[in-house]
Amino acid sequence: MTITFQQHVSLQPFNTFGIAASARRYTELQQLSQLPTLLTELDGPVLWLGGGSNLLLRDDYPGTVVRILLKGIRLLADDGDSVVIEAAAGENWHDFVCHTLQQGWCGLENLSLIPGTVGASPIQNIGAYGVEVKDCITEVVCADLQHGGTAVTLANADCRFAYRDSVFKQHAGRYLVTAVRFRLSRHAHSKTSYGDIAQQLQAMGISGTPTAQEVSRAVIAIRQSKLPDPAQLGNAGSFFKNPIVDSEQAAALLARFPALPHYPAGEGKVKLAAGWLIDQAGLKGYRDGDAGVHAKQALVLVNYGQASGRQIAALAAKVQATVLARYGVALEAEPIML
Repeated sequence: MTITFQQHVSLQPFNTFGIAASARRYTELQQLSQLPTLLTELDGPVLWLGGGSNLLLRDDYPGTVVRILLKGIRLLADDGDSVVIEAAAGENWHDFVCHTLQQGWCGLENLSLIPGTVGASPIQNIGAYGVEVKDCITEVVCADLQHGGTAVTLANADCRFAYRDSVFKQHAGRYLVTAVRFRLSRHAHSKTSYGDIAQQLQAMGISGTPTAQEVSRAVIAIRQSKLPDPAQLGNAGSFFKNPIVDSEQAAALLARFPALPHYPAGEGKVKLAAGWLIDQAGLKGYRDGDAGVHAKQALVLVNYGQASGRQIAALAAKVQATVLARYGVALEAEPIML
């Protein structure tokens, strides 16, 4: 297939914030066979774009935007107890999760309804309700852009997964994820103790050990009750990471704020709830023009219609400064800001 470039293309439909920005050049990668030709025709900066759900465009993009539309799901192995499945980078993440559950494959149910694509999942090491995607990934198939797009397969350990982090973020621009391989179980061992899952299952009339599909439905219900649909209200999901502090700082904060939610985060470290910090700082529901902090979930910044990327970024900076002044805790933004 040939590569066709378009000039000055609006990116508003391709970012979940709905920011009105444009790309100097735009094209799409629909088949992996296109990649060698594409790489020879790129000049200047390149943005490899998935679902645009972890992105804040502060300005028009001065280079080339390449949307990753690689599709395909295939079963690689099945030993009766577990399966290994490969999904192409352009597959919609939630649709992929639903597909695995329909097949009776368990492990991704807590990650239901997360926006974005399969290819973005290992980059951010997406996580929710006590599960991170690294728990199920066996390998990530990539093109090494520093070596002419040579195909390389990274094992789980080589991906250097950490909280909302990976080798793909640590060496941004080197690897283009083309497919991800997952090991999933035929037996449900769902985590239901994190967040509101147990309460939601009870509200749904589900007792005993829930199925993976029931856990997925509970997660979907919780997310829909708290998080705005990007199709209705522009947002990029949780805008800030839950900060990790040392145990001494956590103890000092808990002495002042006993209700502060906190979780173990490894030896000598404690993870704090960023949403609680923002809420208790008085910013939940705050609005400056069309840029706002969501009224139901303080972790989410929203575009009420005509906010620019710079206005959203300014709001993010205000939130960070307010939380730092009140608690001495620095919040780190999750989305890539360009």
